Amino acid sequence: MDQSAIEITGLRKTYASGHEALKGIDLTIPKGSIFGLLGPNGAGKSTLINILAGLVLKSSGNVKIWGFDQDINPRQSRASIGVMPQELNLDPFFTPRGAMEMQAGLYGVPKAERRTDQILEIIGLADKGDAYARSLSGGMRRRLLLGKALVHAPNVLVLDEPTAGVDIELRNMLWENVRKLNEQGMTIILTTHYLEEAEEMCDEIAIINHGEKVAQDTTQNLLGRVDAKTLLITPSEGDPSTIDLPQGVEMSVRDGGQIAFSYNRKTTPADAVLDAVRAAGVKIADVRTEEADLEEVFLALTKSA
Repeated sequence: MDQSAIEITGLRKTYASGHEALKGIDLTIPKGSIFGLLGPNGAGKSTLINILAGLVLKSSGNVKIWGFDQDINPRQSRASIGVMPQELNLDPFFTPRGAMEMQAGLYGVPKAERRTDQILEIIGLADKGDAYARSLSGGMRRRLLLGKALVHAPNVLVLDEPTAGVDIELRNMLWENVRKLNEQGMTIILTTHYLEEAEEMCDEIAIINHGEKVAQDTTQNLLGRVDAKTLLITPSEGDPSTIDLPQGVEMSVRDGGQIAFSYNRKTTPADAVLDAVRAAGVKIADVRTEEADLEEVFLALTKSA
């Protein structure tokens, strides 16, 4: 059995203007994963998502969604994926129930198999099912976009910047629902500018830049790629300003009096930092280390690309 939810090989897209948005992307997304698709503005993420959704035609390459080749089985391929777009593109004269029923009809879901009330409950709009969309708050409209993406029970759900500009309550509700859907077997693809979200939510991450994939790995392995490390020391006595720092080590003082030493773990051992602290007569009450976060990895990879 194919273990890939999505297989992309040699994907290219050149627009009529001559802009090459995707330059031969190869990407495999495992079934059942929460997969992060990251990249700076203009990297090609939206083009890639729109190709998956069937909204943009690729120039060349191959795309399979849930085992269905987009060229050979376009309807099955399209039915296997649901997309929650970034833009709030809702008809103001439809109610949430009406919008979801219309969406289900477009996907050919028989009336007996529609789960409109169940989905309204999931997204927290059960009491707003018959209110006009124009009367909903921005957060409620974003929930409705998620509901519309779920009406045909897709195997793969794409969330395009789902928490951009939303409050903490809605963000927490969304992630709670995403985790539940993932536990039920749905594959989730997430694009976000909030890197702490990707670090917390995603099993695996791909980073694209200038239309090319610059990295793909598990979240933990990506975090391990950056050589920067921080040693945090809480001094009990002594003057930190007298510390003779080893070459390449930077020092800063944080709130609460903690001293942060940033260094490259490939060139500087932690012992060298600790020895310099002790040599200055600074006594250590507590010590701990900080690993790189996803933002550092992201910046390092996109800069090198």
